[in-house]
Amino acid sequence: MAAASGDPLQWLGVRADTREERTRAVDLGMSIEQVVDDMSYGFAPLSIVERMKRTGVAVESHFDAAVLGARAFPGEDSAYHDYQELMAEIDRLVNLKPDLVKAFSIGRSVEGRGIWALRLNPHAQTAQEPSGLPAIIFMGGHHAREHLSVETPLNLAKYLIENYGTDATVTDLLGRREVWIIPMVNPDGAEWDIASGDYKMWRKNRAANGSARCQGVDLNRNYGFKWGSGGSSKDSCSDVFMGPTAFSEPETQAVKKFVESRPNAKILLTFHTYSELILYPWGHSYDPIANARDKAVHETLARTMAQWNGYTPQQSSDLYQASGDTTDWSYGALGLVSFTFELSPRGGWGGDGFYPGPGAIRSTFEANLRPALYLIDLADDPYRGVAHPETTLFRRP
Repeated sequence: MAAASGDPLQWLGVRADTREERTRAVDLGMSIEQVVDDMSYGFAPLSIVERMKRTGVAVESHFDAAVLGARAFPGEDSAYHDYQELMAEIDRLVNLKPDLVKAFSIGRSVEGRGIWALRLNPHAQTAQEPSGLPAIIFMGGHHAREHLSVETPLNLAKYLIENYGTDATVTDLLGRREVWIIPMVNPDGAEWDIASGDYKMWRKNRAANGSARCQGVDLNRNYGFKWGSGGSSKDSCSDVFMGPTAFSEPETQAVKKFVESRPNAKILLTFHTYSELILYPWGHSYDPIANARDKAVHETLARTMAQWNGYTPQQSSDLYQASGDTTDWSYGALGLVSFTFELSPRGGWGGDGFYPGPGAIRSTFEANLRPALYLIDLADDPYRGVAHPETTLFRRP
C-alpha cells in the first residue's frame, strides 16, 4: 500500500469549505473520495500530507491506510470478477449468442493484458465491421480499486445479451442501436489491487514512471483535453498523477483510438465509484458548458436519470477541478454527450466505499438499468431527450 518505500498511503480528512480549496488539495496530490459538509476525505502518501500541512491546507486527521484494507479478495468478495474470470465471462457471452455479440481487444495495458470490448449488434458479421447504427459506449474500471465499476457494465452486457430475443424492449433496442461495453480499462491495476489476497487501495495503472519514485498513472487524469490544467498532480506518488504527457499510457491511447474510430457513437458513459453522483463536463473548469444546447442536454438527461437511480446530478467541477478526465475529452474533443456515474455507496469510511461487499453488485446494477436503457434509446439523437421527451423509451418520471 505504500506509495514508495517509507512513504505509506494515508487516509486523511481536510477541512475545505469551497471547491477552490478542494482543488488546491487535489493539485497538491490528494485524491478526494468523499465530501461531507466542509470536510473532504481521501488518500495521499505521507510525504504529500506533510507538504499539504506546510502549505497551509487544513489537514484535520490522517492515518495509515493499511488499516483499512482488511477485506479479503477473492474469498469474501468472490462474486467480483478478476481479470481471468472477466475473460471467461466474455467468452461465455460471445458463445451464448454469437450472432449478437462480438468481442475484441482494443489495445494492451502496460503489462500486456488485453483491454476487451463487447459489441452488441445483431447486424454485424465481425467485431470491427463498420456500422451505420447509432452507437453508445459504456466503460468501467479506470481505477483499480473501483471493482464495482467493472461489475456494473458487465452486468449490463449480461442483461442485454441474455434478454435479447425474449424481452421486447431489449430486442427492439438492440435491433436499432449498437452498444459497446468495455468493462475493465485498467486490468493491471485491478489485478494488482487483489494480488496479495487483500485489497491494496490501488487506484492507478502500473506504469513504471521511469526514474520516478513511485509507480502508476491516474488514467482518468491522462486524457488529452485540457490535460494538466488543474485538479491533477505532477507528483508520481500521488493517486492523481497525470502522467508525463497527455495520452502517455497505453490504456488511454487504446480508448482514444477506439472512440475516435466510432463516428456513429453519440453518447459515452463511464462508471466509477463511489458517492452516487451523475457528473457531466466540465471537470477542468468551473465554467459551465458554453454551448446552450449542449449544456441543456447534459443537465436535462442527468436530472432525468437521477430520478431513477436516486443519484445527485451536477457538473463535475462542482466537487473540484479534474483535468484530463475521460468525459471532458469525449465531449470536448469529440462532441459526445458524456457522463460519469459515481456508483454506490453514497458514503463510506476509507475502504468501505470502494469495497462495499458482494451485496452491492445486484442492487447497483438494478438502480442503473433504466438510465442505461434510456441512454441506449437516445443514441440516435441525445437532444431528443430535451426537445421531445415524449418520444423517449421512458417518459420523464
